[in-house]
Amino acid sequence: MALAKTIMIQGTSSHVGKSLLCTALCRIFKQDGFRVAPFKAQNMALNSYVTLDGGEIGRAQGAQAEAAGAVATVQMNPILLKPKQDLQAQVVVLGKPLADMSARDYRQHFLPRAADLVQQCLAELRQQYEVLVIEGAGSPAEVNLKDRDIVNMRTAFWAAAPVILAADIDRGGVFASLVGTLELLEPLERQKVAGFIINKFRGDLELLRPGLDFLERRTGLPVLGVVPYLHDHGIAEEDSVALANGPHAPAGGELDIAVIKLPRISNFTDFDLLSRVPGVSLRFVAQAEGLGQPDAVILPGTKNTVADMLYLKEQGLEQAIIALVRDGMPLVGICGGYQMMGSMLYDPLGSEAGLGHVPGLGLLDIETTFGAVKEVHRCTAEISCPELTWLKTKGPLTGYEIHTGQVVLGPGAQTLLQITGRSGRPVCLADGAVARGGQVFGTHLHGLFDNPQLLLDWVNYLRQRKGLAPLTADRLPVCREDRYNRLADWVRRHLDMKKIYEIMGLGARKA
Repeated sequence: MALAKTIMIQGTSSHVGKSLLCTALCRIFKQDGFRVAPFKAQNMALNSYVTLDGGEIGRAQGAQAEAAGAVATVQMNPILLKPKQDLQAQVVVLGKPLADMSARDYRQHFLPRAADLVQQCLAELRQQYEVLVIEGAGSPAEVNLKDRDIVNMRTAFWAAAPVILAADIDRGGVFASLVGTLELLEPLERQKVAGFIINKFRGDLELLRPGLDFLERRTGLPVLGVVPYLHDHGIAEEDSVALANGPHAPAGGELDIAVIKLPRISNFTDFDLLSRVPGVSLRFVAQAEGLGQPDAVILPGTKNTVADMLYLKEQGLEQAIIALVRDGMPLVGICGGYQMMGSMLYDPLGSEAGLGHVPGLGLLDIETTFGAVKEVHRCTAEISCPELTWLKTKGPLTGYEIHTGQVVLGPGAQTLLQITGRSGRPVCLADGAVARGGQVFGTHLHGLFDNPQLLLDWVNYLRQRKGLAPLTADRLPVCREDRYNRLADWVRRHLDMKKIYEIMGLGARKA
């Protein structure tokens, strides 16, 4: 059986657009008739994706699998690192938590035995698919880390993958970063680099041309494309560094929705679709003075609920949120944000912050206890609470769970929904809680606002409170498939795909 052809995107640094370029290439190869899959050996991210069998991988690889038309599996991202505290992360191996490790322990004790795992997953995927699109991490020129690298050049050699080096021109210094990266590679590593992509370009390409000519003369390698900055691409960002660019939606909308920017925020992609609804201005708020008088507040997921609850107290956000809710403002909590809305957070194992217990916001009559078992599932669910009078949704919802905390409801809270399916198995489990006649609610279910009808109902509830006319379903953002196609068309237009096919040894396109 012929093994899949491979191509690898590495970057001069983090956040140069590797994930998005890989997503585009996955869709391009799919459009051209190939069975394609993504791969990233090791990913550090708080935005994760749940596979159909309940495994946890990086969100970027989940999106890339969707773009490829492939079912996401844990082999596509065998190692996921989820930071919990400044020097500690949860290590997820083949979709399941292995242990919490310090950076030193991970490097000294885990990485030496990770190479076999990465090679095994690569081999399995190359046997199942025709094309493998591989993403690197950070930069291949991190000289202090290269001796135990499993995600950049060593992966390229294991996968027999030509490397395209991508750089972000929007940051400046693009030529220095590309030439400098090459200079720091070993001779055999430099031979792996087949060309460059300059990403996030804004301006006149002719003014850039002398620099491109210089780069090709200096390195002897081709510039395979200059990809212009694509605004509002609608593809889920991988990590919270993306939030540094400001709000997801333009300011000045009819609805002002504030998402609390927790230090360990996770799966903030829960709000991507919401951020693109017409009239919605979605902003991330880190301090009480920036909260203002929003039309609604969302408490997102977090990798450390207890530590981020303490952050709310320290920043004055706890009392600010409570005051707004008492004045009638709607509040929604997702996963860790839902747990914070309760009266108490118990951490008997010390897995969150080692404090034993911490009071919550007291806005829901619930208590959360953190244990050793991590629930990771794709779910189907139905709303079960009659107090949500604004909700017109009758059909099933879809989403996913990623949490260790177990919630117990008191007599003052009503159950929000019933989970009817978990990881492909029928269940009947209560989840979430509602208070104040539906003004305040929370759930463990990530992806709640990816359900179009529920999203429309909640936005129209907020609009009605302000005396605004309701939106109709045709005003909702375009579906995910359309966004992948738009991204692929944009990137294809600006890359020399014929040359990339030749570099990979793919020959003529199938479609």
